[in-house]
Amino acid sequence: MVRLSELPSFTPAVVETVEHLSADDAIARRLADLGFVPGETVRITASGPVGADPLLVQVGFTRFALRRSEAARVRVQAVTP
Repeated sequence: MVRLSELPSFTPAVVETVEHLSADDAIARRLADLGFVPGETVRITASGPVGADPLLVQVGFTRFALRRSEAARVRVQAVTP
């Protein structure tokens, strides 16, 4: 299992968990609302020019820009062909 922020671009992966830093973690809740839930397929499709921030992440068929710090909260398992 690796952090989404460490996943190489275009590598398919499956969400395992989202790290909660507190009982009422707004960022973890937002990530879940966006579709970062266990079992969902994700991949990084692009990254920003300065410090590779933000990351363009595809969840299912939808793409979102996430800060690298937000993507680091998502634990994924890379899918091997």
